[in-house]
Amino acid sequence: MSEASAEPKTKPSLRLVRPVVLIGLMGAGKSSVGVRLADALGAPFKDSDAEIERAANLTVPEIFGRYGESDFRDGERKVIARLLSGAPLVLATGGGAFMNAETRAVIAERAVSVWLKADLDVLVSRTAGRNHRPLLNNGDPRKILGQLIDERYPVYGRADIRVTSRQGQSHDHMAKRIVAALKKHAAKTGRGAVEWT
Repeated sequence: MSEASAEPKTKPSLRLVRPVVLIGLMGAGKSSVGVRLADALGAPFKDSDAEIERAANLTVPEIFGRYGESDFRDGERKVIARLLSGAPLVLATGGGAFMNAETRAVIAERAVSVWLKADLDVLVSRTAGRNHRPLLNNGDPRKILGQLIDERYPVYGRADIRVTSRQGQSHDHMAKRIVAALKKHAAKTGRGAVEWT
């Protein structure tokens, strides 16, 4: 037996080489899944809404209330561009971030986008009773979410990867599914977010 064949076989591990940006509507699980995904990839995790709140020293509802959605989106665009200019990370974005053409272009250039797609019933269930969602505070949440699905899903469909978020599916399971999708994307495109070490 040669020395080489006597060596133990080690399983290759993954390393994040480009940012992964999670997109989707509120309630899709971007932040919760993002934490698990970052842990699985040994990478930092950031939430763009939390970063905006930190920079403004205001909550997202307060920013919407004082300055309006347009100013919020401008700040969001700048924060996301800044976060994607550094070391690779997993970034959860607000539901409207990917709708901005400039933000989409930055994400396409610097990262791999993953759309967590959820159906209306899942989104309604997960956002019920929460008052920190400014877009849901002025009307029937089911109707508003339905309108957002109609407006945003065609644009979200431009993401590099799509993973369906189902009711009752654990965040850890979702993270494993995303890792598998990232591996497949990297092998297919040669420009993925992960590489084997």
